[in-house]
Amino acid sequence: MSEAAAREQATQLHAGAQARMPDELAGRALTGAARAVFVVAALVAVTLALNQLLNLHLFVGVVFIENRYLFLLATSLFPLIFLAFPAHAGARGIPLYDWLIAALACGLLCWFALQAERSLSEGWEYNAPQVAKLLAFVLWLLILEALRRSSGWAMTLIIGAISLYPVVAELIPNPLKGSSQTLADTFAFHLISSESAFGIPMRAFAEIVVGFIVFGVALNHTGGGRFFNDVAFALVGRVRGGAAQVGIISSALQGSISGSVISNVISSGVVTIPAMKRTGFRADYAGAVESVASTGAVLMPPVMGSTAFVMASFLGRSYGEIALAATVPALLFYVALVVQIDGYAARLGLTGLRASEVPRLGAVMREGWFYLPVFGLLIFLLVVLQNEAMAPFYASALLLAINQALPGHRLGWRRLAELAIGVARALADLTAILLAVGLIIGAMSVTGLAGTLANDLVYAAGGAPLVLLVMGALTSFVFGMGMTVTACYIFLAIVLAPPLVKAGLDPLAVHLFIMYWGMVSFITPPVALATFAAAPLAGTSAMRIGLQSVRMGAPLYVVPFCFVLNPALLFRGDAATVIVSIAAAFVGIPAAAAALQGYVPGIGRIPAHAGGHAVRALVIAGGLMLAIPTLVGSTFAASLAAGATTLALGIALLIAVIGKTRTGRISA
Repeated sequence: MSEAAAREQATQLHAGAQARMPDELAGRALTGAARAVFVVAALVAVTLALNQLLNLHLFVGVVFIENRYLFLLATSLFPLIFLAFPAHAGARGIPLYDWLIAALACGLLCWFALQAERSLSEGWEYNAPQVAKLLAFVLWLLILEALRRSSGWAMTLIIGAISLYPVVAELIPNPLKGSSQTLADTFAFHLISSESAFGIPMRAFAEIVVGFIVFGVALNHTGGGRFFNDVAFALVGRVRGGAAQVGIISSALQGSISGSVISNVISSGVVTIPAMKRTGFRADYAGAVESVASTGAVLMPPVMGSTAFVMASFLGRSYGEIALAATVPALLFYVALVVQIDGYAARLGLTGLRASEVPRLGAVMREGWFYLPVFGLLIFLLVVLQNEAMAPFYASALLLAINQALPGHRLGWRRLAELAIGVARALADLTAILLAVGLIIGAMSVTGLAGTLANDLVYAAGGAPLVLLVMGALTSFVFGMGMTVTACYIFLAIVLAPPLVKAGLDPLAVHLFIMYWGMVSFITPPVALATFAAAPLAGTSAMRIGLQSVRMGAPLYVVPFCFVLNPALLFRGDAATVIVSIAAAFVGIPAAAAALQGYVPGIGRIPAHAGGHAVRALVIAGGLMLAIPTLVGSTFAASLAAGATTLALGIALLIAVIGKTRTGRISA
């Protein structure tokens, strides 16, 4: 393929991605009246959120009480699930029964919104009238059906079963025994109380997350994805393995803002994966690079896909403190990923892209300059003014204002409608998941299990923090399957974080730990949703990409243990300990990643024989000992010394082994 043809192919691929944005790839295509409904729903939802956040009094001259606001917000979004997702795979168009189900959901939520004040004053969560119990039951069924359509049967069956736990709580042996409720009372509690479906998850969504979803979709539809890709190509496209390094940078930039692993894989991978394959990367490796980089991007400050702001509200700390703490772990992950890809390219002799395939940075910045003031405003509002709720709305307004003022970028009415549809789709999908997650929290709350679970888990772990962390990691992984990062974090922060904190671990480190481990299911088979998104772009199976992703994403599994066992990596502790710990981690983690890949920069390829394998294991062990000094040694200094000695010994032996292999004294 000629250079001009290669560039033209990349341009066409990206144009195809922009024609149908990632937020529209799920579910069925919308036409006619359905498109109009989604546009109106997006406008109503955003207006409701702004009215509540800014006290605008746009409706009936007052600000709604919280439960009425949540019911109304759900009214504008939840019914859309039945229009966006078919009841059965392969169904075409929107049948009449889906319109009727959507109308039923809308009517039920409206009824609960109208009864909001009465339900509060009369305590309906524990003493609801019969009609409220009946309607709550119907709405519970609709929530599970919406979850089935958007997330599949597995999650639906799990959440449905747990939501009914209060009915049999007294029959279950300890430590899961709790206070039972009647079936009717359970449904009423789930749908009326402020501790279940319309509890903490929906409140966090309504107060913080809506704005960031609007901003992420607006950024996609105004060409932000292409801008990030072009910046990455201009910066590192020509270095060794440049196409893969481009995937890392563009995914990190996009994912932090969008907060969606799947849309990140698609919008970035549609360009980077073909470029990687053109320059010699295997299809499964190219897909794994994009999958792993996109998953880690949601953990990257400054925005972290809006989860940082939810975390700040849980911990009662400023967003700036959360973002600062998350910086070192995220950089450790990406440095390790860069080292691994460079090693892979070096082992196979892969080069970067040709000069004609790489845009000039100056031209890219002249084309996309208007994103810089938008990001500047967003960060200023978040860090300086600490206005997390309104920051994304102001940034979205500035982005659209500048975009519409530039003739070459201006969106027509049709593309503006597509933007609104994208917002409605993303908000509706998350609404369905959060309502379902709330059912689990409600089941634990009404039975009293939430108050005793922390003690029970600590007891089961024998009081050993490392054992509890492993239990927590596995729990986070399981519940992360199929959930968005925000929904997964909210659930784990309520259920899993308390026992970990009770075991004596740092609260901020614990919350970041569960967030990291909630994300690994995106790259770990059998679920591995990110690899399924990358598979069509790479032209290979999702399972092959998944297996490669596990190896490449090893730092994502290890880094959470590093900072939760050594909170100095989160800037917790005295200055000397923080500086030494961070420096040691930035030596240890890249060294372990290089050894895992089989190529150490500046030294060379690790031979594939018994001696090489032994040295590789020694280097990995030394690197991990440096990154987690609390694992060995009686004191911090002794632990660091042991790690440094082990790593130095491993490097020295590696040099010797490579030398003897080259001279033939050790057979390869």
